[in-house]
Amino acid sequence: MNYRKFGKLNFDVSEVGFGAWAIGGDAWGPVEAATSIAAMEKALDLGVNFIDTADVYGSGHSETLVAKVIKGRRDQVVVSTKGGLMGHHRDPKREPVYDRPEKIIEACDASLRRLETDYIDVYFCHLWWDKYEETEAFIRAFEKLKQDGKVRAVGVSTENFDYIKHFNREGGIDTVQLDYSILNRSTEKEVLPYLQENGIAVVVRGPLRMGLLTGKFNLETTFPEGDVRKNWPNEQWFKDNLNKVERLRILEKANQTMGQAALRFVLSHPAVSVAIPGAKTPAQVADNVEASVRPLLSEEEYKLIDQFSPSPALI
Repeated sequence: MNYRKFGKLNFDVSEVGFGAWAIGGDAWGPVEAATSIAAMEKALDLGVNFIDTADVYGSGHSETLVAKVIKGRRDQVVVSTKGGLMGHHRDPKREPVYDRPEKIIEACDASLRRLETDYIDVYFCHLWWDKYEETEAFIRAFEKLKQDGKVRAVGVSTENFDYIKHFNREGGIDTVQLDYSILNRSTEKEVLPYLQENGIAVVVRGPLRMGLLTGKFNLETTFPEGDVRKNWPNEQWFKDNLNKVERLRILEKANQTMGQAALRFVLSHPAVSVAIPGAKTPAQVADNVEASVRPLLSEEEYKLIDQFSPSPALI
């Protein structure tokens, strides 16, 4: 496993982390708790030291599973979690829910209890729309949470460039979590250069585009009830991206899966600190981690990717 600096902060993170959304059990189809725990333990055994979760994943279930894995080795794991969607999950109108710093601090305290720890290494605002009351409440809450030693680093989960700049107007965020992959290169034009220039750590979610870039899906693929991908096969963008993935299979080699190539692509961007592909089994973890020991993408591989999925910075 290779490790990278987390932006301007004084700790290192494994460049491949563990995304713990799927193990919440309410959005990616059925998953057994024992298998989820085994997957995380496998990740730690292979050198992963960054686990990302959120209070809304399984309404806290993901965080409780993470707690079981980090127990007894808390100082060896960088724990990242997010707050801000739990209330909106129950309020589909998206009226301001976290409109006072005290509410965000309460949400963080609840995550601390579920994680069975007295500090969180990285705490994100999980809202990606710009509601003035909630943005300001998070900024003030972050200051208090850091001051009280409950969190070490703070950030926001979004690709919206204006929102990122607004959130960081006082220079107060340490990290941004964003969606970035071969199939979604929108952040290459403005967002990633801005974050790199300002020393803000980048946590990449969706590096495998929710499984599409593993190359395992086709037009006959179906997803079970309770899986956020259930309606994908009926949508044109899914079919279009399947065509792109087929063309990108040229990246596969005897010693490299499609998924590993996709992770290498993300890790080749100099702004990226850690990619957090989701995993539900130890085998998926091992496949993801293998990408870290490969060299970064070659110029030839980049040209192939640009041919079928060009960067907006090049258009």
